[in-house]
Amino acid sequence: MQKSKIICFANQKGGVGKTTCALNIAACIARSGRSVLFIDSDPQGNATSGIGIKKRSITGSVYDLLIGRTRWEDTAVKTNVRGLSIIPSSMNLVGAELELVDETDREYRLKKAIAGAEEKFDYIIIDCPPSLGLLTINSLAAAKYVVIPVLCEYYSLEGLSQLTATIKQMKKLYNPEIELLGVLINMFDGRLNLSIAVLEEIKKYFADKLFRTPIPRSVKISEAPSHGMPITEYDRNGKGAVAYSAVTLELMQRCER
Repeated sequence: MQKSKIICFANQKGGVGKTTCALNIAACIARSGRSVLFIDSDPQGNATSGIGIKKRSITGSVYDLLIGRTRWEDTAVKTNVRGLSIIPSSMNLVGAELELVDETDREYRLKKAIAGAEEKFDYIIIDCPPSLGLLTINSLAAAKYVVIPVLCEYYSLEGLSQLTATIKQMKKLYNPEIELLGVLINMFDGRLNLSIAVLEEIKKYFADKLFRTPIPRSVKISEAPSHGMPITEYDRNGKGAVAYSAVTLELMQRCER
């Protein structure tokens, strides 16, 4: 059986909408008929609550996987989106890096924990915390592809170059198979000169990796998580849902070439 396509959404800069991008794309993949496992590796747990999972009902989390307390089969929870399951986050993840610091193979804990899931799902989507600590290293070590969501701001350009350097280091030290799948422009406003200028700058260096459709700035996209729904369920005919559907189609085409 073909193994999952494992995609990590990463950016050490916070506030770029990384979790929103990861969750909405995961939901779009599931709507296409593929089976998807979402792994919420961010201690903030925004993806967990954003897909409608009540945190007080969680009996196991990514933390339990990393410390070897549970198996992925016992931790994955089905969501209201058909075909989409999630391994939720919990605040315990905050302490995971300290607990694992002296453990052997600490960088590969997530990779080993989800090994059995690779034959059960078409896609595994991992949402990283906004840092380059051990949780992100575990995610990058487990993944085949990386998607970097960015804003059209100059600080985002700095973060983009730092993260691409990190991917090169990961390739050298922990995961020779990992590669950059794409750079995704998020919360784009084409009326702003700054947005256009930064977009042109990104195109200079990442033309072949830039997703063709930027995700527009949208109130509906921001509202959807508060209702525990991806944008494709909350406002399925809106500009946000249309943009995410286009990006997801391109992402799947890149993975499945």
